[in-house]
Amino acid sequence: MMPWFSGLWGRKAAVVEPAGSRDAAPLARIHGASFHRGWGEDEFERMLTECNTLVHRLRMGRKIIGFSVSRMAADEAEILSIAVAGTHRGRGLSNTLLLTHLGHLAGRGIRTVFLEVEENNEPARRLYQRAGFSVVGRRERYYQQSGAEALNALLMRRDLS
Repeated sequence: MMPWFSGLWGRKAAVVEPAGSRDAAPLARIHGASFHRGWGEDEFERMLTECNTLVHRLRMGRKIIGFSVSRMAADEAEILSIAVAGTHRGRGLSNTLLLTHLGHLAGRGIRTVFLEVEENNEPARRLYQRAGFSVVGRRERYYQQSGAEALNALLMRRDLS
């Protein structure tokens, strides 16, 4: 739906765009609400200034509702994290965010993208599989949780070339 038309019905279009240093606090809040061990604002501030890190924000109106972070080396990248705020999940926004982020990585000469995902995180696994990622490995007891059993991670890969 076109942004001007969706505005007629009171729905704002989601926009994927580069994140800046002023976005560190909202990105940290979304990460903290989405993962067992959230990254702090200082971690996001550092990543936002690194030349080998690509960070996109997902914005609806003036509110940041998601993000994606990748680290690049030569012609490879690793998606470090991707999240959409809980109140905005289930609308296909993570797919838009991921595919846009992958397009920007390809535009920077990245040919192969890796990521790790919790083995029992079915929604994330479906998202990545629909985007063309395939499982290439498994890391036993990779995700440590305080006071709980460690969870396995799947290593996934997608070629962009």
